[in-house]
Amino acid sequence: MSNNQKHKAKVSTGAKRTTNSSFILENQKSLVFIVGGIVVLVLLYIGYQRFYLAPRAETAANQLFKAETYATIDTLQQRAIDGDGSYPGFKEIAAEYENTKSANIANAYLGGLYLRQGNYQEAIEALEKYTNTGSVILDPLVIGLLGDAYSELKDYKKAASYYKKAADKNTNAFTSPLLLKKLGLVYEAQNDFENAVSAYKRIQSDFPESHEATSIESYIARAAAQL
Repeated sequence: MSNNQKHKAKVSTGAKRTTNSSFILENQKSLVFIVGGIVVLVLLYIGYQRFYLAPRAETAANQLFKAETYATIDTLQQRAIDGDGSYPGFKEIAAEYENTKSANIANAYLGGLYLRQGNYQEAIEALEKYTNTGSVILDPLVIGLLGDAYSELKDYKKAASYYKKAADKNTNAFTSPLLLKKLGLVYEAQNDFENAVSAYKRIQSDFPESHEATSIESYIARAAAQL
């Protein structure tokens, strides 16, 4: 091999190493969506629907409030899951008041909290019990949390299927670009750079005013460089 060829090979190897390192860094950063999902759940559902429920379900909604409060405090999130001795946590609410709206929301909370704790299989089990509420924001977020769980388990193929489903459900400028970005990242993890570019470009074309669109050029360039 000539000196010139050796130099090109060295540069190529270095570039690939840098790209992989950059991807890992960005993938880790993107998972703050787990935290964001919990915050959105809290904002949407504290006090919501409490006066429209049947008596049994109303009791569950009132109990849900205390667990919701704990969920917003990092050091008290285990109480949100298990309760505090006086008020039940999301786990008990989900089991005791099954088939109520409050139990449904409790499962969404449980999934998000388990994700933050690194209990990914438990997160999946809770999130799979969630049923659509018709919420334009909440429904795709919960599907996206399933994508997060599988992404953390390195099952990128399944993660991609959930992110795609979430991005296409109730398309809107808040959840869709966020989920499309995560979809692109897991495509990159599978070395599917063509689909990664497509996901990123969709943010650019369909949601140009979104937060994700402000930096999406660099993601497009990175994935396109691997084609």
